[in-house]
Amino acid sequence: MTYTAPNQVEPPVAGLPGVDAEPDERLPLPVSRRLARFLVLLAVFVCAACGLVYELALVALGSYLIGDSVVQASIVLSVMVFAMGVGSLAAKGLQRRSAESFAAVEGLLALLGGLSVLALYASFAWLDVYQPALVVIAFVVGVLIGAEIPLLMTLIQRIRRQDPGSAVADLFAADYVGALLGGLAFPFVLLPVFGQIRGALVTGAVNAIAGVAVVLWLFRGSLRRRVRWALSAGMALVLGVLAVAYALAGRFEVTARQALYEDPIVYAERSAYQDIVLTRSSLVRGGDLRLFLNGDLQFSSVDEYRYHEALVHPAMAGPHRSVLILGGGDGLALREVLRYPAVERVVEVELDPAVLRLARTYPDLVALNRRSLHDPRVRTVTADAFAWLRGNRERFDVVIVDMPDPDDVATAKLYSVEFYTMARRALNPGGRMVVQAGSPYFAPKPYWCVDASVRAAGLRTVQYAVDVPTFGNWGFVLAATQPPELRLPDDVPPLRYLDEAVLRAAAVFPKDRPRLALPPSTLIHPRILDYERESWRGY
Repeated sequence: MTYTAPNQVEPPVAGLPGVDAEPDERLPLPVSRRLARFLVLLAVFVCAACGLVYELALVALGSYLIGDSVVQASIVLSVMVFAMGVGSLAAKGLQRRSAESFAAVEGLLALLGGLSVLALYASFAWLDVYQPALVVIAFVVGVLIGAEIPLLMTLIQRIRRQDPGSAVADLFAADYVGALLGGLAFPFVLLPVFGQIRGALVTGAVNAIAGVAVVLWLFRGSLRRRVRWALSAGMALVLGVLAVAYALAGRFEVTARQALYEDPIVYAERSAYQDIVLTRSSLVRGGDLRLFLNGDLQFSSVDEYRYHEALVHPAMAGPHRSVLILGGGDGLALREVLRYPAVERVVEVELDPAVLRLARTYPDLVALNRRSLHDPRVRTVTADAFAWLRGNRERFDVVIVDMPDPDDVATAKLYSVEFYTMARRALNPGGRMVVQAGSPYFAPKPYWCVDASVRAAGLRTVQYAVDVPTFGNWGFVLAATQPPELRLPDDVPPLRYLDEAVLRAAAVFPKDRPRLALPPSTLIHPRILDYERESWRGY
């Protein structure tokens, strides 16, 4: 045991955080040391919450703009964790001036983190640069987050020396609990109340107040007047920039969103699930109304009838008193189904209530779907189709699967063997199911993977594809427990495009697009997602 004289300060242990901290008696504080330590840990708590919000905001924006949430999350998290290590190392040289360094780091983090979503959206909309910008922003924000912990450790040790293990435990407990708060606040408070851009700006303002103001007040006695004025002016500047950006965020978002679309936007909404945009072009006679979900075109009013006639009517060539539609919340597939007087009931299952509300109320879309969602034969269900099928006990003569393309894990499950098995169980004996399967010309692997997955679910299939000028060649898979005959129903209503001759031609595939023998896609191994990525990279 080392003897220490009564008035001698025991030398710090080399290599531990805070070794350059001033002894307790040399640090003037405006409150008791216990309260000062609590306030620093409270700043840790709030700053950790803000840091996690920045990460989640970047992941969410990538999912909206690019899709493939797994890839976006992997890029953001891996880059930021690496950058945090870099930031921790860089902070070693700042520990001698820990208070002002921490305040400066938090000011920069509040500014850059708060503006990160806005800057990334602008880069995507006007520069058509996303992934490089994402990596740069994630790296810079990660470096600043990583610099927090060493500086905070030094501040805590300056207030009151304690065993390094206990100090680390207290610091990381506050950090992790704060991360929990940020992780819950982002989807349940910030996104619904403020949206992505304003939510990040509000987070930046909270970050600046917690990280800069607390330190400025708590450690003001140890800071030179010039430093105090500089940090105060810097915090005011950060809050001012964030406030101006908040005020202009609505106008910015409208302008940036319009830059992404060729035609004028007539309706835009960011729901809890996706970005919903309607555009209308006056260059086409009668106008061309187009629906986009997360930037992906869903239909053009000029030729959507080709797609929906091909999707619906071959599946109705059999019993069709009861019909289940999975997806298709715009009501256009439903419009074709309701043209049959023999149809007695239809269940429409759509994930996003905002899409259903739009299809019921937006005049141009209501006219296009012929008020199909107002028909008394229709029952709408707002639910995830996969989850709904798991609990479904109803049976139907026809099942129509009209889902968005499988560009991320959330949609890939809707193209799995498990999903098609549950859909098969919803069929009455002799019932038929049809699946939109993408383009066998532009994306042959995803198309034939859908066919393999439907067959693996215990159904027999026939394949066909039609020309939809807006999309190009587009394919479908018709399925039943017995080999289905590709034909139109006897009671088919007058159609604008589809007839028996077109349908026979649709079943003929060119020599350069033969059937591909591919394994099916499952929940555990979503091959369709890999094929989809590969196809679009090649395209």
